[in-house]
Amino acid sequence: MPLLESPLLDPRTWQSGTLTGPEYAVTEPATGERLGTVVLAAPEDVAPAAEAARAAQADWARVPHFVRAGVLRRAGDLFAAHADELRDWIVRESGSIPGKADFELHVAAQECYEAAALASRPAGQVLPSEAPRLSYTRRVPVGVVGVISPFNAPLILSIRSVAPALALGNAVVLKPDPRTAVCGGLSLAAVLAEAGLPEGLLHVLPGGAETGAALVEDPRVPVISFTGSTAAGRAVGEAAGRHLKRAHLELGGNSALVVLEDADLDAVISTAAWGSFFHQGQICMTTGRHLVHASLYEEYVERLAAKADSLAVGDPHRAQVHLGPLIDAGQLAKVHGLVEASTGAGAKLAAGGTHEDLFYRPTVLAGVDDTTPAYAEEVFGPVAPVRAFATPDEAATLAAHSSYGLSLGIVTRDTARGLDLAERIPTGIVHINDQTVNDEAVAPFGGVAASGTGARFGGDANLEAFTDVRWTTVRGDVAPYPF
Repeated sequence: MPLLESPLLDPRTWQSGTLTGPEYAVTEPATGERLGTVVLAAPEDVAPAAEAARAAQADWARVPHFVRAGVLRRAGDLFAAHADELRDWIVRESGSIPGKADFELHVAAQECYEAAALASRPAGQVLPSEAPRLSYTRRVPVGVVGVISPFNAPLILSIRSVAPALALGNAVVLKPDPRTAVCGGLSLAAVLAEAGLPEGLLHVLPGGAETGAALVEDPRVPVISFTGSTAAGRAVGEAAGRHLKRAHLELGGNSALVVLEDADLDAVISTAAWGSFFHQGQICMTTGRHLVHASLYEEYVERLAAKADSLAVGDPHRAQVHLGPLIDAGQLAKVHGLVEASTGAGAKLAAGGTHEDLFYRPTVLAGVDDTTPAYAEEVFGPVAPVRAFATPDEAATLAAHSSYGLSLGIVTRDTARGLDLAERIPTGIVHINDQTVNDEAVAPFGGVAASGTGARFGGDANLEAFTDVRWTTVRGDVAPYPF
């Protein structure tokens, strides 16, 4: 059966309304094979979608909380029930290995279950008042939430905003990256429709930057949840500020893994390789800087390079591999350009640095410093720059010397020492004795500085993101005034 005629993803139910943008080929990056066609959303398609979402949201907000929760719980179950089909889409459309696709499906289900629990969270609090009245706050839905999601973990990075926004009584307009329009957008719509989500509450508008800009500017969309590059996030934040709307920005990173002198190299190399090479390094939390104590540096480089050379790179749909393809030729050019610029600036190529089509070998760079492009910038590819430090003070200085502040890993046998070191490094996330790539539906997620506007996902952060606080007072009699 052709992929686009699969049981869940019926193309006749894919897209809300009639989109007016061009047709777009759904392409498998590993082979270049055309998997099907979607219609993209033009900027002028945003207004009718936002208006339809606003119209549907009023009734949804009045639905009892247990009904909304039931939809989200069923959606979580459906991600498991349709796992085989959805796994194939994530593997083929985004270039993920099956294990990474399974992780996305697991997190997507958990996001739905956690969102279901949000629907029954206490909605406010009773306040003291100077007057004889009942005074209280209540959280109310913001209305319509705009979600802009990227290609790299398309299912997770869409559902973690879509699910809580819906659970809290909002409608959603979702703009996934066109390169992952199915697994990052249309598959969510199909799952939620099967789960019983009423029509009009979720609109999927795959499109380019102009469509995203129209979504940010639309007056019917008071909250934007954006995940993507720091450059694009700055533009989203600026536009949102002009229109006096909230923008929750989860942006790029250049996260450090600090390996102290007491670390067990037998254990750490696998962890380090995963941090830099998982999903071809196309993750915001990827370990982009390996900071290693000088006493371990030479052996660390040698062993990490050997690990990189041992990893299989290829088509994840047709072979058992560790790394799949980069998403497209533009990303390949960026990654390889940074590697070549780095070796040209004096870095030593210890492993990798080559590619066949979109398949880039995991790469290890030694002898890097502040001027090395692949060390100083976010690569978003399978590249591990390694740098030595002499003291914990120097490690803290090097780790903190970045415009980003998303994730941090510290490896040491002395966990108290690791926690103490972490206190000196600005970051949104810290993992002691683990690498930088971690995610759980129950945990707050977000970075500082150029990595975003702080923790936005998970628990109370979702309440803050997708509701407004309303103050209400009630008196038994009309209030008297002196005139």
